[in-house]
Amino acid sequence: MTGPIVRFAPSPTGLLHVGNIRAALFNWLFARRHGGKFVLRLDDTDRQRSKPEYEAAIEQDLTWLGLVWDAKERQSDRLSHYDAARDKLIASGRLYPCYETPEELDFKRKRLQAQGRPPVYDRAALKLDAAARAKLEAEGRTPHWRFKLISEEVRWDDLVRGAQHVDEASQSDPVLVRADGSYLYSFTSVVDDIDMAITHVIRGEDHVTNTGAQIQMFEALGGTVPVFGHLPLLVDAKGAGLSKRTGSLSIGDLRAGGIEALAIDALLARIGTADAVEPVTSLDTLVATVDFARVGRAAARFSEEELAHLSARTLHAMPYADVRARLGADVDETLWLAVRGNLTKLDDAKAWATVVRGSITPVIEDAAFLTEAAAKLPSEPWGETTWKDWTSGLGRKGKALFHPLRLALTAQEKGPEMAKLLPLIGRTKAAARLKGQTA
Repeated sequence: MTGPIVRFAPSPTGLLHVGNIRAALFNWLFARRHGGKFVLRLDDTDRQRSKPEYEAAIEQDLTWLGLVWDAKERQSDRLSHYDAARDKLIASGRLYPCYETPEELDFKRKRLQAQGRPPVYDRAALKLDAAARAKLEAEGRTPHWRFKLISEEVRWDDLVRGAQHVDEASQSDPVLVRADGSYLYSFTSVVDDIDMAITHVIRGEDHVTNTGAQIQMFEALGGTVPVFGHLPLLVDAKGAGLSKRTGSLSIGDLRAGGIEALAIDALLARIGTADAVEPVTSLDTLVATVDFARVGRAAARFSEEELAHLSARTLHAMPYADVRARLGADVDETLWLAVRGNLTKLDDAKAWATVVRGSITPVIEDAAFLTEAAAKLPSEPWGETTWKDWTSGLGRKGKALFHPLRLALTAQEKGPEMAKLLPLIGRTKAAARLKGQTA
């Protein structure tokens, strides 16, 4: 048996946010764990809203997060496939034309609701004969097309939710083709999944209600029904949905804010599961542990504060080799190992490079003590014991000892261990700073 084939199908009509990426991440991890294939499929049939810059942003975000695709498709290149599937459903009697206007449909819905009945489409269009349809079209009406559901209970075994079923007798026949001839995503998605041999459809639970109808579409088109998995949606710390806040939680904004890609991956892969949220140094760790049986049914709580904290912890454990290309020449491995445990964002390491190797204006607190301390600086070479050897002979303890020295040597209230920073600063700079000189 070959590995699974999964897909991520965003619309290039806006920026990806954490909710989009959680679905993409689970698809990618699942494919990698089982030796499968991850397809990026752009739902770009909305030509007015689809923009090249959004497509580029989607690719940039996925690449930055390490979610590299094995194949790429565009729905705009596949219109002939949708036409053929449409014609097949019409020929089999499963797709039928409807002529009601939006206003007439709205009136029907409201009337049914006023009667306490579910607003299910009454299939009035099926009662029209050829002459009636011709008359409506002569009046200027253009039909939209509905998929005729079979009144049966559709069942599937969901990767996340377990045994599921929906009674399609209680559902409206879904519109697959709009009056302007354009196709709805629920239809094009099924056609694409068949043509691309998608074996598993992993998506948000907001699509659960579509699944029964889509299973019938797969069957009507002669395709193999994939395995479905519906992930709980993300909510904020108070349990509210994130949909209205996706602007602030776009992947691009998080990247610009200094959040580490691996922290986003780790948080989205682990929240709402039985596994602890903890830093990882490679996606391989997440690949090895992805398991839909460990995904809970409750909504996953996403916290920006937790993400920021996890991002910092990710940096604290990151080997120099993994960040060298992003740091530049000013931060070597010795400096990285000295400062990484105190970083909030990667750019903070560059700031500490300035403190250690650049020029700063020292903050002088207790000038007399600092002059005495400068006089007692030991000769080089210096190592990590130099700080302890030097400060033990200055006749002070606690904050009275360390605070004025840190301010003078780094111009910062807090930071990495001075035992590690002092040898990097060096005797010449240290002596000048203790005397209040810019160095």
